Amino acid sequence: MTSSQSGRANARLGRFPLWDRHRSLPTPVRGEHHPRVDHALPLGDPTGGADARAWREAVDGRLTYPRVHIDRNVDIRMSDGVRLRATVVRPAERDGEPVTTPYPAILNINPYNRAVVDAIDEATHAPFLGPVVNTATKTLTGSTIDPTGGILEGFGINRRLVRSGYVQVIVDVRGTGTSHGVWQIMGAREQQDSVEVLAWAREQDWCDGELGMGGWSYSAINSLQAAGHNPPGLGAVFAIEGSEDIVRDIYITGGLPSVFIPIWLGAVNALKWLYNPRTLLRDTVNGNTFRWLLSRLGSPATELGSVASGVVTGRDPRVNDNPYFTERHARIESIAAPTFLFGGWHDLFGRSTPRTFSRLNLPAGQKQMVITDGYHFDMGAGFGGSQSPPRIDVLQRAWYDKWLKGIDNGVDGYGPVTLKQQGGGWSAGESFPRQGARTARLYATPVASGTAAHAKYDGGLAPFPARQRASASTRLDLRGMVSPDLTQVLAGLTKTLPFLDDAGAQERGAISFTSPPAAVPVQLSGAINVHLVTQCEGDEAIWTVTVNDVAPDGTSRVLSGGALLASNRAVDPARSEYDVDGELLSAFHPLTWSAKQKVPPGETIELDVDVVPTDALLDEGHRLRIDVYAGSVPRYLATLPDLARTRLGKQTVLLSPDQPSYVSLQFVGDPGW
Repeated sequence: MTSSQSGRANARLGRFPLWDRHRSLPTPVRGEHHPRVDHALPLGDPTGGADARAWREAVDGRLTYPRVHIDRNVDIRMSDGVRLRATVVRPAERDGEPVTTPYPAILNINPYNRAVVDAIDEATHAPFLGPVVNTATKTLTGSTIDPTGGILEGFGINRRLVRSGYVQVIVDVRGTGTSHGVWQIMGAREQQDSVEVLAWAREQDWCDGELGMGGWSYSAINSLQAAGHNPPGLGAVFAIEGSEDIVRDIYITGGLPSVFIPIWLGAVNALKWLYNPRTLLRDTVNGNTFRWLLSRLGSPATELGSVASGVVTGRDPRVNDNPYFTERHARIESIAAPTFLFGGWHDLFGRSTPRTFSRLNLPAGQKQMVITDGYHFDMGAGFGGSQSPPRIDVLQRAWYDKWLKGIDNGVDGYGPVTLKQQGGGWSAGESFPRQGARTARLYATPVASGTAAHAKYDGGLAPFPARQRASASTRLDLRGMVSPDLTQVLAGLTKTLPFLDDAGAQERGAISFTSPPAAVPVQLSGAINVHLVTQCEGDEAIWTVTVNDVAPDGTSRVLSGGALLASNRAVDPARSEYDVDGELLSAFHPLTWSAKQKVPPGETIELDVDVVPTDALLDEGHRLRIDVYAGSVPRYLATLPDLARTRLGKQTVLLSPDQPSYVSLQFVGDPGW
């Protein structure tokens, strides 16, 4: 019996409660098996309605103060003597002098160098230049980066927020920008720094004792980490595309490294050698530049060597799940501050936003979640329209006004779950998955769908197993370089390239299983598990899968995906997600050396590939497709020893009545299959 089968058996024997199958099914998180609220709220207005119009007017209308005062040369000494460098932005009168009235302080702590933050701020706020820069950025990137959606205010200096009566503190993470010390990359010392910076801010004359945290990507993760320590005074968190498990999100998904990590590490390490020109002269005179240089020489290229060594040798423990990563996980269940989350279905951290929302021990209203149909860099694109959520900066201001100033503006009644459905529109409701979502199992069969002749294998998906034995094989290739996987791993930077929209090119190397056309529109909502019965020619195998929507014209659009190194196929039932009948929906693989299992060449191996949760509309006439690949470069890489163990041999999916391959997912509606 496989570990996943054992988990299902335990569930049916009473490990997990069995509730009425016709009720809205839960998606427990890591061993939390409990029913959802029976009566979801009626679908709300994703635009926020009249309340949102008032929030927007508060941001775009007349502000309390005419100017801001920016001090870019602030030292904050940590308990171990290391100096962090910060920018403090305060409300100012017309003469430029900062006001003496204390206000709530909003902290943003990130590694991307305040010189970059300064450049963005100055370009977007220069007289007559800001609108031009915003329009040019949106046009040149094809809306990959859309400043009009408020994302830049969420990342860096937000002048209109400060002018409305807030103080902003932007800090270079230890070992980055002009801060001293060695970059620890979200480790325990860095988390302690965040708590100490919050305590420092609270003691300043310009702070009234109320604290908020926010940011995009790294600083969102940093905010969630700090909030998990429950520092005094922290009253609100606004986290844009953060992560609760960077290992499974992007670092070594299923045990497979990602090309994003060395690219990102290289970029941050390069930026940490760029000294902020605004403070260079003064820092040289007072000795800060010399101390900074000593810090950089102590760690000139943080982690790049260890990552390279790990990929080459396969023995670096940081290429696997161990305490190095565990200490970097935010303590989500411990967060007490009201928290607003943003995510994207194809974000680098796509699985984290719904999981974080589910793990927060906060009532609806004190936790909010917005997920868009996008990537990492295009967060906010299209926000502020007639059918979409308010701009990010509008929601940010409303969130801080509510929880830091006590203004009853109705933002706690927004959402709390606001989703952009893939293939559909925006909606707001109480929970994710959607109310009425029921688990369905679709089996891979050898019956050709007639829609994937271009693939290595054209099979079907049906509500019953194959009636005859069959097999389908493929090999590792480089077609992932021209696939939606490339856009995902590059954070959306290539999304404007039209040939990357359709998965057709990559599918030439795929084992494909496609359903009949849906008789009526149906919704996919929640976690997805792909169970494969496999064989391989090597001592290791790399399996990647995508879940696709196939239009009547044959266009194959990726909805979600996942990956697993065959030796990492062990499943921890206590940390996996099951439906009420014990059907595995999301497998938690313990990526540890001790949990690895042998991959005997030619022997039958069952494994479960957990797919990033999603929400999508499968329209009438559209088909569901599961594509199975032997890897997807560069989204999913392998260490050189693991790659050698595959022998670049055939990888085979087995189809049989008694040992079927299948996908478990959640539907709202009946596609008529």
